[in-house]
Amino acid sequence: MASEIITELQEFGFNIEVILADSLYGESSKFIETLDKFKLMWVLAIRSNHGVWLPRNQKVRANRWCKFERVFSNQKSETRYIREIVFGKRTARTYWQVTTDPVNLPDNSTSFVMTNWQEKPGQIKKKLGNIYGLRTWIEYGFRQDKQELGWTDYRLTKSQEIEKWWSIIMSAYLMVSLNTPAFLNLNNFNNPSNLSDHRPKINFSDHPHWSHQNGWKSTLNNLRLIIQPIIAFWLILPWLDKISSSYLWLGFNSLMTAMNQFQPFYSTT
Repeated sequence: MASEIITELQEFGFNIEVILADSLYGESSKFIETLDKFKLMWVLAIRSNHGVWLPRNQKVRANRWCKFERVFSNQKSETRYIREIVFGKRTARTYWQVTTDPVNLPDNSTSFVMTNWQEKPGQIKKKLGNIYGLRTWIEYGFRQDKQELGWTDYRLTKSQEIEKWWSIIMSAYLMVSLNTPAFLNLNNFNNPSNLSDHRPKINFSDHPHWSHQNGWKSTLNNLRLIIQPIIAFWLILPWLDKISSSYLWLGFNSLMTAMNQFQPFYSTT
């Protein structure tokens, strides 16, 4: 999937400066092949036991630690350490170890990194640690997005069930997106003359739970209120089959007819 995303972005003409990823991708030869195919610069994490095939007379060696300043977005800095791990002879693909403590090498602040980034001798040590450090904040940002969209809520293992869940989430996201102010200029339905006179009139904002605030959460709240009548109807339908109530049937029919006059902020023509 990651390779497909990279391929699509390249076809769209996106200018990708550097690819940062964790060891799941750093240990994937197919993913790296895709990056190399498009001649992209990448800095990928690898496992501490990452292996490289070497001729019998070549060895693995670790160079001396070099100190560098990890500069954060708020311009504050902390001391970090970096050293190169050389597998036999150097190639276009180099390997590095970055840590906060070169003596104890704590697991939660020590990383092994592989990159194809080419830089002048001495410069890569100063820049590589800061570039790779951006990955943490990228993941943090995406985690917030996934939590807001509900993509971290499922605990499913079957691909069919995961696909079904994603369909639900993306459908909800589409509903919210199509009812945001960005689509107001495309709205052909706000004019009351476009509505048939025989429709029952209803002011949706009169609902006690209607939100008048801006933002997608308010939009989602209001959309839930719009679809509640049909959801409630299908929930009690089995009971209506057992206990006939013409008034309840007619009441639901009238309510759903009124709700159907809700028009989204986009044109279907």
